[in-house]
Amino acid sequence: MVFSSITFLYYFLPVTLAVYFLMPMPNGSPRFRNTVLLLASLVFYAWGEPVYFFLLAFQCTSAWGFGLLIEKYRGRAGSRALMAAAVAICLSALLFFKYSDFFLENANSLFGTNVRLFGLALPIGVSFYTFQILSYIIDLYRGNTAVNKNVLEFSTYVTMFPQLIAGPIVRYSDVAEKLLKRGHSMKGFTLGIRRFVVGLGKKVLIANTMGEVVVLFKASGENSVLFAWLYVASFALQIYFDFSGYSDMAIGMGHMLGIEFLENFDYPYTAISITDFWRRWHKSLSSWFRDYVYIPLGGNRVPQAQYVFNMIVVWFLTGFWHGADWNFIFWGLYYAAILLVEKRFLSKLLDRLPRAFRRAYVILLVLIGWVLFDAAGMGAAGATILQMFGIGADSFAGMESTYYLRSYLVPLLIGVVACTRAPKMIAAKLLASRKVFTFLEPAALGAMLIMVTAYLVDGSYNPFIYFRF
Repeated sequence: MVFSSITFLYYFLPVTLAVYFLMPMPNGSPRFRNTVLLLASLVFYAWGEPVYFFLLAFQCTSAWGFGLLIEKYRGRAGSRALMAAAVAICLSALLFFKYSDFFLENANSLFGTNVRLFGLALPIGVSFYTFQILSYIIDLYRGNTAVNKNVLEFSTYVTMFPQLIAGPIVRYSDVAEKLLKRGHSMKGFTLGIRRFVVGLGKKVLIANTMGEVVVLFKASGENSVLFAWLYVASFALQIYFDFSGYSDMAIGMGHMLGIEFLENFDYPYTAISITDFWRRWHKSLSSWFRDYVYIPLGGNRVPQAQYVFNMIVVWFLTGFWHGADWNFIFWGLYYAAILLVEKRFLSKLLDRLPRAFRRAYVILLVLIGWVLFDAAGMGAAGATILQMFGIGADSFAGMESTYYLRSYLVPLLIGVVACTRAPKMIAAKLLASRKVFTFLEPAALGAMLIMVTAYLVDGSYNPFIYFRF
């Protein structure tokens, strides 16, 4: 079940919210509402992934049990071993289901063997909930968060359906207080509805439309420069609005439930350096690798050779986290190389350039990165990148690329503008005139919901990229 579906929008979410708010909160305790949230989350997960439901349940109870042991033996012999065992068990499912075939396939190629691949489906959300559990175990061991002695409450944290299958990656320390006591208000609920509908519109009306261009490019035999640029621009918009829209919906539902999730995107395509870009894109993942990999390795407070090694390790893992294929690894190392060059040489030069040139530099490198990310293999990625610059292209523009550019120009321009702060600035100006905004906002949100519903009822193209991860 995805958020952008009729089943979720008009059945699951309304019923869940109705039952949730019917539950009492004695002395401000949300334990009854947490129970509803847990049950709804388990139904949500089992709906789309019944086979791996028990894997999720095992991961929750295992991490909870190890948490109790780590707390019990804190400061004593064996505490570190318990933490390591908990981390190993948590990672084992991710490594087995996501990477076993990758390692077997490469071993077969390297040694000329023919070991049969497992061919297992990837459990939905395993990359996200694994990292959430790891953050709890490691923070607990470090003494940065308190142990949770209630298995149902802890399971609620891990399985909360708004962020279960695609983030943002929520740390236990960020929501621990809200699991014990939280308030609800009409202001927070309406803010949540606004954020949810905007995210839904971003995902369905922009991301899905741009995704159609990506599919057309991959199915086409045209080898023109224009089509290559149209493809990569469309994919850049698709993945941004797909994932940021999903994050908006998750954050919006969090507001409805009285729980605040941290922001995950901050207009990354307006960044003025690649370093700045990664402070703005998928912030919960970037901060996770910073706090649990980069800083423990020594960060940048180490000799130069160690710093380079640390960066390579972090970005290798970042790429590999996204997918068990070489193009993801090279995508991660590509950014490691750029960030190292920025740190060592480019930062001072970039500081002297106009912001427009700095943004153009970021967009160019990010677009090349997205080709690596989306490619079926390194050969295909290289061919597309060369095609973008006219190398190996048959022409500058062909009949198909010209037709699709005209057909998708309006949504393409809307997507480009929506990547900037312009819509937010316009909304702020309208907000200054409360009488106008009071009427316009619900009308605009209602119209957007109607358009999304019509799109979904029509059975149009409705993928979700991050299901792959």
